[in-house]
Amino acid sequence: MRGAQIDPKAITYTLPENIPWQKGTTSDSANLQGDPSKPGLYIQLIKWRPGNMSRPHSHSTARYITVLSGTWWVGTGSVYDPNRTVPMKAGSFVIDQPNELHYDGAKDQECVLYLVGIGPVVTTQAAR
Repeated sequence: MRGAQIDPKAITYTLPENIPWQKGTTSDSANLQGDPSKPGLYIQLIKWRPGNMSRPHSHSTARYITVLSGTWWVGTGSVYDPNRTVPMKAGSFVIDQPNELHYDGAKDQECVLYLVGIGPVVTTQAAR
């Protein structure tokens, strides 16, 4: 028996196997809605690979993040020190405040983040 049909005028959806993942060097990302480089709401999935972290940086606008799976490790300040990061386990909610230095990523396991923001957002690396 075939399932019911969804009216695309009422609901649009993307099944997990059809999410448009973009491969990166340390993490993968998928834009579910909008584009962070353009004005308006954007929603992304970020998949950090184990053993990969960003270096200190800031974003020009707030970003609202929910950890969907794994443990995401976050630290603050201009000095990169993975040993001074704090674990954010699945279900945690985090706000990256605008123009404040932080770094983040995965340690021993992959983590997947659900990220919402208003674009355009500019990411600035901390001075070394």
